[in-house]
Amino acid sequence: MGDEEITINVNSIENTEQIIDQLMDNYSDDVLHLVFSYVKNRATAEDLTQEIFIKCYEKLSQFNNKSSIKTWLYRIAINHCKDYLRSWHYRKLKFSDKTWDHIPSKSKHIEEEIISKNVVNSLTSAVMDLPVKYREVVFLHYYEELSLANISKITGVNSNTLKTRLKHARKLLKNKMKKEV
Repeated sequence: MGDEEITINVNSIENTEQIIDQLMDNYSDDVLHLVFSYVKNRATAEDLTQEIFIKCYEKLSQFNNKSSIKTWLYRIAINHCKDYLRSWHYRKLKFSDKTWDHIPSKSKHIEEEIISKNVVNSLTSAVMDLPVKYREVVFLHYYEELSLANISKITGVNSNTLKTRLKHARKLLKNKMKKEV
């Protein structure tokens, strides 16, 4: 994850494809990890990530520089994930309790990257088992290292609500980890 933020002036760049290429080069792994934290399935995450960049391509003219391009991209990604999780297709899928077992062995690195902040496997599993509203704030705050103010901009959820969700998520994780010890 690079710390440098892309600045884009949609009006000054004629070629939308160049902008999307630049966004994909810089943020595709970050978006893939974010999407994976919602859907817990590598193949689905890859498909949704492609759809998200297509959506960005279609909506690029609506980007107004009121937020960073990464914030705008994450907002589109999160909304797309939530739409997917509400969809008929998703509700009809049956996921195994052992989601990690379904990640192809070549793709184990995505799990390792998600827990690269020196967090143990059991904690990662516990985080992935949280309800989406808690998993979302935990992922964005601890993995992406975003402030609650930035998470609020991305999700459209009030900062105080996010603070409460983070507190509740930590409590749920603490209880789950106590049971496993």
